[in-house]
Amino acid sequence: MKYLSEYRDPEMVEAFLKEIHHITTRPWTLMEICGGQTHSLVKNGILNMLPANITMVHGPGCPVCVTSVSVIDEAIFLAEQPHVIFCSFGDMLRVPGSKKSLLECKASGADIRILYSPLEAVQLAKNNPDKQIVFFAVGFETTAPSNALSVVQAAKLELNNYSILASHVLVPPAMEAILSDTNNTINAFLAAGHVCTIMGMEEYEPVAEKYKCPIVITGFEPVDLLQGILMAVKQLEKGEHKVENQYTRYVQREGNRMAVDIINSVFAVNDRVWRGIGTIPNSGYEVNEQYKNYNARIKFNIDIEKAMENKDCISGDIMKGLKKPKQCPNFGAKCKPEHPLGAPMVSSEGACAAYYQYAGINHV
Repeated sequence: MKYLSEYRDPEMVEAFLKEIHHITTRPWTLMEICGGQTHSLVKNGILNMLPANITMVHGPGCPVCVTSVSVIDEAIFLAEQPHVIFCSFGDMLRVPGSKKSLLECKASGADIRILYSPLEAVQLAKNNPDKQIVFFAVGFETTAPSNALSVVQAAKLELNNYSILASHVLVPPAMEAILSDTNNTINAFLAAGHVCTIMGMEEYEPVAEKYKCPIVITGFEPVDLLQGILMAVKQLEKGEHKVENQYTRYVQREGNRMAVDIINSVFAVNDRVWRGIGTIPNSGYEVNEQYKNYNARIKFNIDIEKAMENKDCISGDIMKGLKKPKQCPNFGAKCKPEHPLGAPMVSSEGACAAYYQYAGINHV
Protein backbone atom coordinates (compact mmCIF):
# COMPACT_ATOMS: atom_id res chain seq x y z
CA MET A 1 0.00 0.00 0.00
CA LYS A 2 1.20 3.50 -0.89
CA TYR A 3 -1.72 5.82 -0.41
CA LEU A 4 -3.95 6.73 2.53
CA SER A 5 -7.08 5.78 0.59
CA GLU A 6 -5.87 2.18 0.52
CA TYR A 7 -6.10 2.03 4.31
CA ARG A 8 -9.76 3.04 4.02
CA ASP A 9 -10.63 0.62 1.23
CA PRO A 10 -14.22 -0.63 1.78
CA GLU A 11 -13.46 -4.00 0.19
CA MET A 12 -10.52 -4.64 2.53
CA VAL A 13 -12.59 -3.48 5.48
CA GLU A 14 -15.34 -5.92 4.48
CA ALA A 15 -12.86 -8.76 4.03
CA PHE A 16 -11.29 -8.27 7.47
CA LEU A 17 -14.70 -7.96 9.12
CA LYS A 18 -15.87 -11.15 7.45
CA GLU A 19 -12.82 -13.06 8.71
CA ILE A 20 -13.17 -11.65 12.24
CA HIS A 21 -16.80 -12.80 12.34
CA HIS A 22 -15.79 -16.20 10.97
CA ILE A 23 -13.03 -17.01 13.49
CA THR A 24 -14.56 -15.55 16.67
CA THR A 25 -16.01 -18.32 18.82
CA ARG A 26 -15.81 -16.83 22.31
CA PRO A 27 -16.33 -13.46 24.00
CA TRP A 28 -13.19 -11.31 23.97
CA THR A 29 -12.45 -7.84 25.32
CA LEU A 30 -9.81 -5.80 23.51
CA MET A 31 -8.42 -2.44 24.57
CA GLU A 32 -6.88 0.07 22.19
CA ILE A 33 -4.27 2.15 23.97
CA CYS A 34 -4.31 5.24 21.75
CA GLY A 35 -6.84 8.05 21.56
CA GLY A 36 -6.32 8.35 17.82
CA GLN A 37 -7.33 4.73 17.46
CA THR A 38 -10.39 5.34 19.65
CA HIS A 39 -11.56 8.20 17.45
CA SER A 40 -11.05 6.15 14.30
CA LEU A 41 -13.01 3.22 15.74
CA VAL A 42 -15.91 5.46 16.76
CA LYS A 43 -15.89 7.80 13.76
CA ASN A 44 -15.88 4.98 11.22
CA GLY A 45 -18.55 2.94 12.98
CA ILE A 46 -16.22 -0.02 13.46
CA LEU A 47 -17.51 -0.75 16.96
CA ASN A 48 -20.94 -1.50 15.51
CA MET A 49 -19.56 -3.79 12.77
CA LEU A 50 -17.67 -6.20 15.01
CA PRO A 51 -19.19 -9.47 16.25
CA ALA A 52 -21.40 -9.05 19.31
CA ASN A 53 -19.00 -11.09 21.43
CA ILE A 54 -16.05 -8.76 20.74
CA THR A 55 -16.00 -5.77 23.08
CA MET A 56 -13.67 -2.84 22.43
CA VAL A 57 -12.85 -0.69 25.46
CA HIS A 58 -10.83 2.48 25.46
CA GLY A 59 -7.64 2.77 27.46
CA PRO A 60 -5.59 5.69 28.81
CA GLY A 61 -4.35 6.43 25.33
CA CYS A 62 -4.60 10.21 25.49
CA PRO A 63 -1.76 11.99 27.31
CA VAL A 64 -3.90 15.09 27.73
CA CYS A 65 -6.59 12.99 29.42
CA VAL A 66 -4.24 11.40 31.93
CA THR A 67 -2.45 14.60 32.94
CA SER A 68 -3.29 14.97 36.61
CA VAL A 69 -5.18 17.87 38.16
CA SER A 70 -2.09 18.74 40.20
CA VAL A 71 0.09 19.07 37.09
CA ILE A 72 -2.48 21.42 35.54
CA ASP A 73 -2.34 23.43 38.77
CA GLU A 74 1.46 23.52 38.47
CA ALA A 75 1.11 24.82 34.92
CA ILE A 76 -1.27 27.55 36.06
CA PHE A 77 1.11 28.48 38.90
CA LEU A 78 3.93 28.93 36.37
CA ALA A 79 1.79 30.85 33.89
CA GLU A 80 0.83 33.33 36.59
CA GLN A 81 4.42 34.10 37.58
CA PRO A 82 5.71 37.55 36.62
CA HIS A 83 7.92 37.68 33.51
CA VAL A 84 6.89 34.16 32.43
CA ILE A 85 5.70 33.26 28.95
CA PHE A 86 4.04 29.87 29.29
CA CYS A 87 3.95 27.78 26.10
CA SER A 88 1.77 24.76 25.39
CA PHE A 89 0.08 22.67 22.77
CA GLY A 90 -3.44 23.95 22.26
CA ASP A 91 -5.34 20.94 23.56
CA MET A 92 -4.00 21.48 27.09
CA LEU A 93 -5.59 24.88 27.58
CA ARG A 94 -9.13 23.74 28.38
CA VAL A 95 -8.21 20.80 30.63
CA PRO A 96 -9.65 21.60 34.07
CA GLY A 97 -7.39 22.03 37.06
CA SER A 98 -8.67 22.11 40.62
CA LYS A 99 -10.01 25.66 40.29
CA LYS A 100 -9.63 26.76 36.67
CA SER A 101 -8.03 25.94 33.34
CA LEU A 102 -5.10 27.48 31.49
CA LEU A 103 -7.60 29.08 29.12
CA GLU A 104 -9.26 30.86 32.04
CA CYS A 105 -5.81 31.80 33.27
CA LYS A 106 -5.01 33.29 29.86
CA ALA A 107 -8.29 35.21 29.88
CA SER A 108 -7.22 36.75 33.19
CA GLY A 109 -4.08 38.16 31.61
CA ALA A 110 -1.41 35.45 31.77
CA ASP A 111 0.94 35.34 28.78
CA ILE A 112 0.17 31.87 27.44
CA ARG A 113 1.21 30.99 23.90
CA ILE A 114 -0.01 28.06 21.78
CA LEU A 115 2.93 26.55 19.91
CA TYR A 116 3.34 23.57 17.60
CA SER A 117 6.88 22.61 18.63
CA PRO A 118 9.06 23.00 21.72
CA LEU A 119 11.82 24.28 19.45
CA GLU A 120 9.60 27.32 18.84
CA ALA A 121 9.74 27.90 22.59
CA VAL A 122 13.54 27.76 22.51
CA GLN A 123 13.54 30.41 19.79
CA LEU A 124 11.14 32.46 21.90
CA ALA A 125 13.60 32.26 24.80
CA LYS A 126 16.43 33.39 22.53
CA ASN A 127 14.38 36.36 21.31
CA ASN A 128 13.13 37.36 24.78
CA PRO A 129 16.10 37.29 27.18
CA ASP A 130 14.15 39.37 29.73
CA LYS A 131 11.41 36.69 29.99
CA GLN A 132 11.34 33.18 31.41
CA ILE A 133 9.98 30.75 28.81
CA VAL A 134 8.35 27.55 30.09
CA PHE A 135 7.14 24.81 27.76
CA PHE A 136 4.47 22.33 28.91
CA ALA A 137 6.10 19.03 27.88
CA VAL A 138 3.14 16.66 27.67
CA GLY A 139 2.81 13.39 25.79
CA PHE A 140 3.64 9.74 25.54
CA GLU A 141 7.04 8.55 24.36
CA THR A 142 6.13 9.97 20.94
CA THR A 143 6.70 13.61 21.88
CA ALA A 144 9.55 13.01 24.32
CA PRO A 145 12.36 13.24 21.70
CA SER A 146 11.40 16.74 20.55
CA ASN A 147 10.98 17.95 24.13
CA ALA A 148 14.35 16.47 25.07
CA LEU A 149 15.91 18.04 21.99
CA SER A 150 14.61 21.46 23.05
CA VAL A 151 16.48 21.12 26.35
CA VAL A 152 19.68 20.08 24.58
CA GLN A 153 19.33 22.99 22.15
CA ALA A 154 18.72 25.48 24.97
CA ALA A 155 21.82 24.18 26.76
CA LYS A 156 23.94 24.55 23.62
CA LEU A 157 22.74 28.13 23.24
CA GLU A 158 23.44 28.71 26.97
CA LEU A 159 19.92 30.00 27.52
CA ASN A 160 19.18 30.40 31.21
CA ASN A 161 15.60 31.52 30.59
CA TYR A 162 14.18 28.28 29.20
CA SER A 163 12.69 25.34 31.08
CA ILE A 164 10.06 22.64 30.68
CA LEU A 165 7.28 21.33 32.87
CA ALA A 166 7.57 17.62 32.16
CA SER A 167 4.40 15.54 32.23
CA HIS A 168 5.39 12.61 30.04
CA VAL A 169 3.69 9.26 30.56
CA LEU A 170 4.83 5.81 29.42
CA VAL A 171 2.62 3.14 27.88
CA PRO A 172 3.94 -0.27 29.10
CA PRO A 173 3.63 0.58 32.83
CA ALA A 174 0.05 1.71 32.22
CA MET A 175 -0.72 -1.60 30.53
CA GLU A 176 0.67 -3.43 33.54
CA ALA A 177 -1.39 -1.31 35.93
CA ILE A 178 -4.56 -2.14 33.99
CA LEU A 179 -3.77 -5.85 33.72
CA SER A 180 -2.92 -6.15 37.41
CA ASP A 181 -6.17 -4.48 38.51
CA THR A 182 -8.46 -6.98 40.25
CA ASN A 183 -11.36 -5.76 38.08
CA ASN A 184 -9.44 -6.22 34.85
CA THR A 185 -11.34 -7.83 31.95
CA ILE A 186 -8.85 -7.14 29.12
CA ASN A 187 -7.87 -10.11 26.95
CA ALA A 188 -5.68 -8.29 24.41
CA PHE A 189 -4.26 -4.87 23.56
CA LEU A 190 -3.95 -2.85 20.38
CA ALA A 191 -0.76 -0.87 20.98
CA ALA A 192 -0.13 2.60 19.56
CA GLY A 193 1.85 2.59 16.34
CA HIS A 194 3.37 6.05 16.80
CA VAL A 195 4.74 5.21 20.27
CA CYS A 196 6.27 1.99 18.96
CA THR A 197 7.80 3.87 16.01
CA ILE A 198 9.96 5.58 18.63
CA MET A 199 10.37 2.87 21.28
CA GLY A 200 10.18 -0.33 19.23
CA MET A 201 8.58 -3.61 20.26
CA GLU A 202 10.84 -5.22 22.82
CA GLU A 203 9.53 -3.49 25.98
CA TYR A 204 6.06 -4.96 25.32
CA GLU A 205 7.22 -8.57 25.26
CA PRO A 206 7.63 -8.98 29.06
CA VAL A 207 4.10 -7.58 29.52
CA ALA A 208 2.60 -10.01 27.02
CA GLU A 209 4.42 -12.93 28.63
CA LYS A 210 3.74 -12.01 32.27
CA TYR A 211 0.00 -11.49 31.79
CA LYS A 212 -0.51 -13.99 28.93
CA CYS A 213 -1.99 -11.12 26.92
CA PRO A 214 -1.61 -10.63 23.15
CA ILE A 215 -0.37 -7.18 22.11
CA VAL A 216 -0.75 -6.10 18.49
CA ILE A 217 0.86 -2.85 17.35
CA THR A 218 -1.46 -1.12 14.89
CA GLY A 219 -1.94 2.05 12.91
CA PHE A 220 -4.92 4.35 12.98
CA GLU A 221 -6.92 3.84 9.80
CA PRO A 222 -9.89 1.43 9.49
CA VAL A 223 -7.88 -1.22 7.64
CA ASP A 224 -5.07 -0.97 10.20
CA LEU A 225 -7.41 -1.39 13.12
CA LEU A 226 -9.43 -4.24 11.67
CA GLN A 227 -6.31 -6.13 10.68
CA GLY A 228 -4.95 -5.55 14.19
CA ILE A 229 -8.18 -6.80 15.76
CA LEU A 230 -8.08 -9.86 13.50
CA MET A 231 -4.47 -10.60 14.51
CA ALA A 232 -5.37 -10.26 18.21
CA VAL A 233 -8.45 -12.48 17.93
CA LYS A 234 -6.46 -15.15 16.06
CA GLN A 235 -4.00 -15.25 18.96
CA LEU A 236 -6.78 -15.41 21.54
CA GLU A 237 -8.58 -18.21 19.73
CA LYS A 238 -5.32 -20.18 19.55
CA GLY A 239 -4.36 -19.50 23.16
CA GLU A 240 -1.28 -17.49 22.13
CA HIS A 241 0.13 -14.34 23.75
CA LYS A 242 2.84 -12.60 21.78
CA VAL A 243 3.67 -9.15 20.45
CA GLU A 244 2.83 -8.71 16.78
CA ASN A 245 3.36 -5.77 14.46
CA GLN A 246 0.57 -4.76 12.08
CA TYR A 247 2.10 -1.30 11.55
CA THR A 248 5.09 -2.63 9.62
CA ARG A 249 5.28 0.39 7.33
CA TYR A 250 6.68 2.43 10.24
CA VAL A 251 7.45 0.28 13.27
CA GLN A 252 10.71 -1.65 13.48
CA ARG A 253 11.54 -4.02 16.28
CA GLU A 254 14.36 -1.83 17.63
CA GLY A 255 12.45 1.43 17.20
CA ASN A 256 14.27 4.69 16.51
CA ARG A 257 17.52 4.41 18.43
CA MET A 258 18.55 8.04 17.86
CA ALA A 259 15.26 9.22 19.33
CA VAL A 260 15.57 6.85 22.30
CA ASP A 261 19.13 8.05 22.93
CA ILE A 262 18.07 11.71 23.05
CA ILE A 263 15.26 10.79 25.46
CA ASN A 264 17.66 8.93 27.74
CA SER A 265 20.18 11.78 27.68
CA VAL A 266 17.69 14.30 29.10
CA PHE A 267 15.03 12.37 31.02
CA ALA A 268 15.00 9.95 33.93
CA VAL A 269 12.14 7.55 34.59
CA ASN A 270 10.00 8.41 37.62
CA ASP A 271 6.64 7.61 39.19
CA ARG A 272 3.73 9.52 37.66
CA VAL A 273 0.21 10.30 38.82
CA TRP A 274 -2.35 9.52 36.10
CA ARG A 275 -5.66 11.37 36.21
CA GLY A 276 -8.42 8.99 37.26
CA ILE A 277 -5.99 6.11 37.82
CA GLY A 278 -3.51 7.22 40.47
CA THR A 279 0.23 6.77 40.80
CA ILE A 280 1.80 4.23 38.45
CA PRO A 281 5.42 3.39 39.34
CA ASN A 282 8.08 4.15 36.73
CA SER A 283 5.51 5.48 34.29
CA GLY A 284 6.82 8.97 33.54
CA TYR A 285 9.79 11.05 32.46
CA GLU A 286 11.30 13.88 34.49
CA VAL A 287 14.27 16.06 33.57
CA ASN A 288 17.41 14.40 34.88
CA GLU A 289 20.08 15.78 37.19
CA GLN A 290 22.38 16.83 34.34
CA TYR A 291 19.77 19.19 32.95
CA LYS A 292 18.10 20.20 36.23
CA ASN A 293 18.49 23.90 35.38
CA TYR A 294 15.89 23.31 32.67
CA ASN A 295 13.41 21.66 35.04
CA ALA A 296 10.66 24.21 35.74
CA ARG A 297 9.68 22.46 38.98
CA ILE A 298 13.18 23.10 40.35
CA LYS A 299 13.74 26.51 38.76
CA PHE A 300 10.51 27.94 40.19
CA ASN A 301 10.57 25.87 43.39
CA ILE A 302 7.04 24.60 42.79
CA ASP A 303 5.49 23.38 46.01
CA ILE A 304 1.71 23.47 45.78
CA GLU A 305 -0.87 21.37 47.54
CA LYS A 306 -1.90 18.21 45.70
CA ALA A 307 -5.39 18.63 44.30
CA MET A 308 -8.32 16.24 44.42
CA GLU A 309 -10.06 15.16 41.23
CA ASN A 310 -13.65 15.97 40.37
CA LYS A 311 -15.79 13.28 41.99
CA ASP A 312 -18.42 13.61 39.27
CA CYS A 313 -15.96 12.48 36.58
CA ILE A 314 -15.56 8.72 35.99
CA SER A 315 -12.61 9.11 33.62
CA GLY A 316 -10.61 6.58 35.63
CA ASP A 317 -13.17 3.83 35.07
CA ILE A 318 -13.34 4.72 31.38
CA MET A 319 -9.57 4.71 30.87
CA LYS A 320 -9.21 1.41 32.73
CA GLY A 321 -11.78 -0.14 30.41
CA LEU A 322 -14.35 -0.67 33.14
CA LYS A 323 -16.98 1.64 31.65
CA LYS A 324 -17.87 3.32 28.36
CA PRO A 325 -18.36 7.11 28.12
CA LYS A 326 -22.14 6.83 27.74
CA GLN A 327 -22.31 4.95 31.04
CA CYS A 328 -21.36 8.16 32.82
CA PRO A 329 -24.51 9.84 34.22
CA ASN A 330 -23.04 13.26 33.40
CA PHE A 331 -22.14 12.49 29.77
CA GLY A 332 -23.68 15.10 27.47
CA ALA A 333 -25.46 16.72 30.40
CA LYS A 334 -23.23 18.25 33.09
CA CYS A 335 -20.19 17.26 31.04
CA LYS A 336 -19.82 18.66 27.53
CA PRO A 337 -16.78 19.86 25.55
CA GLU A 338 -17.56 23.50 26.36
CA HIS A 339 -17.97 22.70 30.09
CA PRO A 340 -16.00 19.50 30.78
CA LEU A 341 -15.82 17.76 34.11
CA GLY A 342 -12.70 15.91 33.04
CA ALA A 343 -10.02 15.81 30.39
CA PRO A 344 -11.45 12.96 28.21
CA MET A 345 -14.23 15.32 27.13
CA VAL A 346 -11.74 18.07 26.22
CA SER A 347 -8.94 16.46 24.28
CA SER A 348 -9.10 15.84 20.56
CA GLU A 349 -8.10 12.26 21.40
CA GLY A 350 -10.35 11.77 24.43
CA ALA A 351 -12.80 8.85 24.42
CA CYS A 352 -15.65 10.98 25.80
CA ALA A 353 -15.05 13.62 23.12
CA ALA A 354 -15.17 10.91 20.43
CA TYR A 355 -18.49 9.55 21.69
CA TYR A 356 -19.92 13.05 22.02
CA GLN A 357 -18.76 14.18 18.57
CA TYR A 358 -19.89 11.10 16.65
CA ALA A 359 -22.91 9.97 18.68
CA GLY A 360 -25.31 11.27 16.03
CA ILE A 361 -23.45 9.39 13.30
CA ASN A 362 -22.64 6.04 14.87
CA HIS A 363 -24.62 4.60 17.76
CA VAL A 364 -21.77 3.36 19.91
